[in-house]
Amino acid sequence: MIPFRTSSILLAFLLVVPLLGHAEAPMANGQSAAEILKKADSYRASSADLQLDVEIAVFNADGSPSKERRYTVFSQSQHRSLVLMQSPSEKGQKVLMLGDDFWLLMPGTSRPLRITAMQKLLGDVSTGDIATMSWAEDYASAIVGEEACAGQPCTHLSLTANRKSLNYQRIELWVGKIHREPIKAELFVQSDKLAKVARFSTDKPAAPSAVVEMTLLDRLSNNKETRVRYGARRERTLPAEWLNPMFLAANPKID
Repeated sequence: MIPFRTSSILLAFLLVVPLLGHAEAPMANGQSAAEILKKADSYRASSADLQLDVEIAVFNADGSPSKERRYTVFSQSQHRSLVLMQSPSEKGQKVLMLGDDFWLLMPGTSRPLRITAMQKLLGDVSTGDIATMSWAEDYASAIVGEEACAGQPCTHLSLTANRKSLNYQRIELWVGKIHREPIKAELFVQSDKLAKVARFSTDKPAAPSAVVEMTLLDRLSNNKETRVRYGARRERTLPAEWLNPMFLAANPKID
């Protein structure tokens, strides 16, 4: 015979354990981390299949301009992207991303060159920085809490990479508490060293609809500032053959 007090404690324990096993993930303003991250993504890529004009400018530590380049980026679903280099010094060069595989295609050569996502384009911008437009597909997210950032209330998310091949294995991301637009990100490489700090500017701060600029500050090697400006964007689904490295090598002139 179990004493009444002991049986009551046992019953309470049996009732509480199932509740602990089904605890819900933390929410912020009624939204989960995954929902907030997906909304933040929408300010960078408004469609799964997108054509985007990108301009990259590098500035020295004293603020003077150093270099500038122009690109057309085709961000497609299923982790596929094509980058066309448009500046005179790079005209005809292309970068193709298919999942975790990257190829560089050079004018006058018939063989695609395998590269990595960390291959530098200009300044602190790598191929992965402009070819990959979705955090929600590549990272698991958790809400850290509500914090002030850039003079406004923000929600702090911690992102953990789903694959070791990604440029950054951890991202600390701050998004606006009201509109969920990205404000700031700290980007950590595989050694868990802080590689870059990114700051995002939107078109209309009071009612943002798109990110128009990302500023990258290097935290590993120099103090240069790199600005990525996002220009005209529109929905566009590429022909399937454009996403084939051998087709691109055999057909260098596409537009």
